[in-house]
Amino acid sequence: MDRPPLHTIAVVGLGTMGTGIADILARAGREVIGIDTNEAAARQAVAALESTTARAVERERMTQSERTDVLARFRTFTGIEAAAEADLVIEVVPEDYDTKCQVFAALDTLVRPETILATGTNALSVTRLAADSDRPERVLGLHFFNPAPAMRLVEVVSSVLTAPRAVAAVTALAEELGKDPIAVGDRPGFVADGLLFGYLNQAAAMYESRYATREDIDSAMRLGCGLPMGPLALLDLIGVDTARTVLEAMHAQSRDRLHAPAPVLRQLADAGLTGRKAGRGFYTYAASGSAEVVPDALTPDPAASGAAGRPVAAVGVVGSGTMAGGIAEVFAKAGFPTVLAARSEEKAKTAKERVGASLDRAVRKGRIASGDRDTAMGLITPAGSLDALEGADLVVEAVAEDLDVKRALFRRLDGVCKPGAVLATTTSSLPVVACARATSRPADVIGMHFFNPAPAMRLVEVVTTVLTGEEAHATVRGVCAKVRKHPVDCGDRAGFIVNALLFPYLNNAVKMVQEHYASLDDIDAAMKLGGGYPMGPFELLDVVGLDVSLAIERVLHEEFRDPGLAPAPLLEHLVSAGCLGRKTGRGFREYARR
Repeated sequence: MDRPPLHTIAVVGLGTMGTGIADILARAGREVIGIDTNEAAARQAVAALESTTARAVERERMTQSERTDVLARFRTFTGIEAAAEADLVIEVVPEDYDTKCQVFAALDTLVRPETILATGTNALSVTRLAADSDRPERVLGLHFFNPAPAMRLVEVVSSVLTAPRAVAAVTALAEELGKDPIAVGDRPGFVADGLLFGYLNQAAAMYESRYATREDIDSAMRLGCGLPMGPLALLDLIGVDTARTVLEAMHAQSRDRLHAPAPVLRQLADAGLTGRKAGRGFYTYAASGSAEVVPDALTPDPAASGAAGRPVAAVGVVGSGTMAGGIAEVFAKAGFPTVLAARSEEKAKTAKERVGASLDRAVRKGRIASGDRDTAMGLITPAGSLDALEGADLVVEAVAEDLDVKRALFRRLDGVCKPGAVLATTTSSLPVVACARATSRPADVIGMHFFNPAPAMRLVEVVTTVLTGEEAHATVRGVCAKVRKHPVDCGDRAGFIVNALLFPYLNNAVKMVQEHYASLDDIDAAMKLGGGYPMGPFELLDVVGLDVSLAIERVLHEEFRDPGLAPAPLLEHLVSAGCLGRKTGRGFREYARR
C-alpha cells in the first residue's frame, strides 16, 4: 500500500483535545507521535485510547486485530525532539501565546523543511505565530472541536503567509478523517467560536445583571432554540478562563463592546471557579471534571412558598393567525374551555378549522387519540366579538405586533373582562408595560411569550413589569404547568431572554458574510457541526423572515443603544429589496415557489 500523505503526525499536548485528535489519527492509519512534558498526561492518553478502542471492539465497530494495530500506531514521548520525523505537527498546548511560540521555536530547529506546523488555537493570532516562525508559509490553524472524535467540523485557518499547498494537504487529511473542513481566514474565534463566544458573553452579562436566573437562561435557550446546552452550562464545559481568553482576543481585534468579557467571567476565573474542570463555575458539580450538577445556594427551591395564583377555569385567546390558533390548541388539549375571539365570526371559525387540521395531523402521527381530538375541538368556541370573553379568567392576545393595535385591544379588554381576570400579551419585542398602562388594572397584565409552533414548543417566557402583581405572576406560572409548558421568568425589556441572545448572534453572522469573511454555507455548516445548532443562522433567518428579524434587531438596538447591536446593512438592504426569506421565495437564499 502506498504511504498516504501526512503519514506521520505529531500531536503536542495530550490534554482532552490532543488525546481526541490522536485517537482519530491513529484509527485513520496514521503513525501518531504524542508529546507531553507531563508523563502522567501521556499515560492517560494511552489509557484513553485503550479504553475507546476496547469499547469499539465490544460494539463490533472494530476487530481485535484492528485495535492492536491502532494501539501500535500511537507512541508517546515527553520530549519535543520526537516530532523530528513528523510530516505534520499539531500543537494543542494551553491558549498562551508565549507557550505556543516556544513550541514553534523548538519545532523550527527539529522538523524537515516541508513539515507542516498547525496550531489548534481558537483565540490567538495564527499570523503572529507564523511570522515568528522560520517557515511561516508552512504554518496554519487546524481547529478541531471538542470532543474531537465526535464533532465533524474542522476549521482550516490560513494566514496571509500560508502556502496554498499546505492548506490543501491538511484539508485533504481532514476529509479523510471523516470531518467537514471549512477554510477560514485568521481572526479570533474564526467562524464558529467567533459567533458562539459573543452569544456566551451576552448570556454571562445577562446573568450578572440578575435579569434572569442561570437555570432560566439555560432553559430558555435549550427549549426556545433547540440548543443542546444552555450558554452558562456551556461556559462551564468550555472553561470560564478559556472563554475569557477567547473574548479578550476577539475584543482586542474588533473593539466591539459585545466582545468585552463580562466582569463575572474574570471574577469566577480569579476565584478559581473555572467550570466543570474545577468542580464549580456558574453551577456546582459533584467533583472536579464531573458533569453532574449538584444543588447549591443559588439553586431554586421548588417548595419555596410564594403568592397563590388565582383559579383559572376558562381561557380566552384573541387573534386569528397561526400563533393564536396554536395557543388555543394548547389550552384546549389541556382541558380548558377556550374562547377564540377574532375580528369577525368568519375569521374565528377559520382559525378554529386550522386548529382542527393541526389536531388531525397529530392524530395521523399517533400523537393524540381521535377522541382527544374531538374533546379538544369541543372546548374551543369561536367568537366574532370580544364580549364573549367576559367570563374568562385568563385572556391571551396574539394579534399583530403593533403597539398601537395592542394598546387599543387592552383598553377594550379592560372594559369587557371581569375583575381579577389576568390579561396576557404574547409580544416578543414590544413593552408589556405599555399594554398594562392602557388598562385600569396594570397589576393583572403580564407577558406570556409562546414560541412558534405553540403546540410543539415547550417554552413560555413569563414577562413581569414593574406593575405586575404577584398573584397574576403565580397564576400564569400555574397555568403553564397545567398546559405542560416550561415557564422562565424575565423582566420587561427588549428581546426578553431568547431574542436578546439569539438575534445579536444572527446579526453577527450577517456581518461575517457582509465582510466576505466566510460564505453562507460555511457559516451555517460551522454552527450546525461545530456548535450543535439545529439550523444555521441563515437558514433560521430565512425561516423567521428577514423583515421580522430586522424589526427585532432595531428594537434591541434602540433599547440598549449599543453600536454592536445596530442591524447589519446587508440585512437592511435585503429587506428593502423585498427579499424577506422563504415567504417571498428569496432571502439569503432562493427557494422554489409553492
